[in-house]
Amino acid sequence: MPKATAFSKLEGFEWDGANLEHIAKHNVKYSECEQVFQNEQLVIFFDKEHSKIEKRYKIYGESSTGRRLAIAITVRKNKIRVVTARNQSRKERGENK
Repeated sequence: MPKATAFSKLEGFEWDGANLEHIAKHNVKYSECEQVFQNEQLVIFFDKEHSKIEKRYKIYGESSTGRRLAIAITVRKNKIRVVTARNQSRKERGENK
């Protein structure tokens, strides 16, 4: 997992038609993804399984409206590129049922 300061030094987000279209399939807006990173309580995991070509990370956090999202990202040219975003599953939220 990267040092926490590594994410704080990034310069923003990389959005294009491909990743915007993909998150829209999960009814997530780009602004919600960006809000998650403004929240102080992020859970960050290195995603070894999906890091064959480039390093990927799983992020669990909340938007400003309290929506709990699971986001997969990579870092390109010092920017966060969201690969996908969706609602957290019950397991990811830590619920039993």
